[in-house]
Amino acid sequence: MFIAAVFTLILLTNLLVAFAFGYLGAQTGMTFAESVATIPIDSWVTISLGVIGVVIAASAFRYLSIRAGGRAIAEALGGSLIRQSTQDPQQRQLLNIVEEMAIASGAPVPPVYLINEPSINAFAAGFGLDDAVIGINQGTLDLLDRHELQGVVAHEFSHILNGDTSINLRLIAILYGILFLGIIGYGLARAGTFSRKNGLPLLAVGIGLVVIGYGGSFFGNLIKAAVSRQREYLADASAVQYTRDPSGIADALKKIGGHTSGSTMTSAAAEEASHMFFGAAAKKFSGNFMATHPPLEQRIAAIEPNWDGRFLTAGQQPAHPTSAPPTGGSVQSFAGTTTGTSDPTHHHLSSTVLPAGIIAQVGTLNEDGIAVARQLIAEQSSGLAAAAHDPFEARALVYAMLIDAEESIAQQQLALIVSDAEAGVPEHVTRLRPLVSQADHLHLLTLLEMAIPALKELSYEQYKRFTNNTARLITTDAQVEVFEWVLHRLLTKELYPHFEGATSTHGRVSKVSKLADDAATLLSVLAHHGQPDPQAQQRAFSAGAEALGLNLQHQAQNGFDYQHINAALAQLRKLKPLVKPGLLKACVATVMADGKVSSDEGALLQGIAATLDCPLPPSIYYADAN
Repeated sequence: MFIAAVFTLILLTNLLVAFAFGYLGAQTGMTFAESVATIPIDSWVTISLGVIGVVIAASAFRYLSIRAGGRAIAEALGGSLIRQSTQDPQQRQLLNIVEEMAIASGAPVPPVYLINEPSINAFAAGFGLDDAVIGINQGTLDLLDRHELQGVVAHEFSHILNGDTSINLRLIAILYGILFLGIIGYGLARAGTFSRKNGLPLLAVGIGLVVIGYGGSFFGNLIKAAVSRQREYLADASAVQYTRDPSGIADALKKIGGHTSGSTMTSAAAEEASHMFFGAAAKKFSGNFMATHPPLEQRIAAIEPNWDGRFLTAGQQPAHPTSAPPTGGSVQSFAGTTTGTSDPTHHHLSSTVLPAGIIAQVGTLNEDGIAVARQLIAEQSSGLAAAAHDPFEARALVYAMLIDAEESIAQQQLALIVSDAEAGVPEHVTRLRPLVSQADHLHLLTLLEMAIPALKELSYEQYKRFTNNTARLITTDAQVEVFEWVLHRLLTKELYPHFEGATSTHGRVSKVSKLADDAATLLSVLAHHGQPDPQAQQRAFSAGAEALGLNLQHQAQNGFDYQHINAALAQLRKLKPLVKPGLLKACVATVMADGKVSSDEGALLQGIAATLDCPLPPSIYYADAN
């Protein structure tokens, strides 16, 4: 359809030139055909190439303008960032839901933007997991209860986890190219109305380009409809799968149908991003033919086949019974306490859990995972959880995680913080350090994920100082521990796209065998840190190599060589997305060779999975469900 759109633009532009020459020829007594015949063939070719060039240049320009990722779209729509420290009850509830779902899926917690619109709508935007944001209309917070809001958020997480947000952003850039001639025409027509000297010619050319632009708009709307509608059905289905609560998203859709504003948006920028929203952001005169979303009735009926056809008005209770959200009581405590302060050596997996089953849950959400996330959050001490949600204290929290147990090294690190951190941060580090020292790796990594949105509120200068300080704290003792490496990988991966610009995660290497040496390095590191003796390490490595179906050579390890594993992962990131889960399956097979997951192995798995853009839910390898 894009090719058809460009061809149509070329054809209409050439027709405009032909009519212009025909009009000029008529002024000199020539016929239309004679006037057109005077145009050299090279001119037609030049015009056609010029149209193609304008489309490419405009698309490239638009792509660069949204290179900042999801926040660029949120800000263009007039969104304001909801601060992690907010005490507004509606906003706090929303942030809690987003935080739970992100931790349950293993994905980074996305920043949330509030759009000052009375309608019920939401969107997710971003080139990948690390720069994704969620936007919510004020009307959504005002009119939906918690289980309905959870259904909407689950819908948006489906777009993030299934890669729809990346497709949608690229679509904005592509469509801008085929709409740009119409935009130029509109500008020329406006200029013509204010120009006394060249007003008529400018107005004529402008109107001609506007007409051409309608050709681009026609195909642009068709493309958006073709891409968006099936993804909306998928996201609806995924929301039901994630929450096991069909009534949540169904009732949200019913309230859109019963609300006076529905899901429509008043923002001028909403039309360009209409394919990204939870509900239809604009009414189409063409009806369902070019609609970016399936009709509400069809979406609701797909979720509730026995729906009686009645929409819900604000404050109206649904006819079916609703249940309170699960509290996580069906999941065993990970640390054996309600504070997460113990540090068990191993977390045992169920004997029925196999690597293939674990990999099937990469980048997914489910009810058990959400319950696990709720429990992980509930087990945090109130002081650490509060620090994770404050941009100032979040920096101190991360610094405290990096303070060494050896007191002489710790004093060097604290001196560095006093000299290089912002005023007030050292006092928070001192206060948080005892609490951090009582928490295990699982809860510390959960805290880190909870802190990411607050850290994204830093200024660019604060971000640079923060990352420099964390790197220096890690290398104070001239060695890098596994937990330090994982923490640094997660920080870099999740903050860099936000502050420096998103990077492509779509590799081009189609087979792991092409990167066999790097795969061997990765499995060797995992085997070394999970097994006590060389024979057990060899068995674990062989299990991973067998899962890959490759004849790999085990590489003996002398401690944790972070530079070696960084180099290997830099190459393995070049694998195509659908090849990466196979590699991760081999990593899990290596770790599970002895039927248990150590703290170091669990942390390594989380760091490796995040680096490969294959988020692992923490519930998979740390706890059993009853």
